[in-house]
Amino acid sequence: MKIKQGDTVIVITGSDKGQTGEVLKTFAKDSKVIVKGINIKTKFKKKSAQGPGSMTKIETKINVSNVAIVDPQSKKATKVGYTVTKDGKKVRVAKKSKEIIE
Repeated sequence: MKIKQGDTVIVITGSDKGQTGEVLKTFAKDSKVIVKGINIKTKFKKKSAQGPGSMTKIETKINVSNVAIVDPQSKKATKVGYTVTKDGKKVRVAKKSKEIIE
């Protein structure tokens, strides 16, 4: 999976299309990510003897095919490629601007 935790991504399809956020967690086995502020669902907690009920809003998983990395230069969606630097390190590169993604 080319998207990693901490990357800034943009949603390219779905109800949150066009919104950007930071990747909080990745699930490589499921090909899903959790993005801050995207795909928010309401979770209800039933009241019990310990306390009252409540409603909390949480970010849920979104398929990795529905998001794209934001190009550091143009701030638009881009694909990710790989290149080897002069040091011999393999780094991720934005395909549009050829800039290194960190």
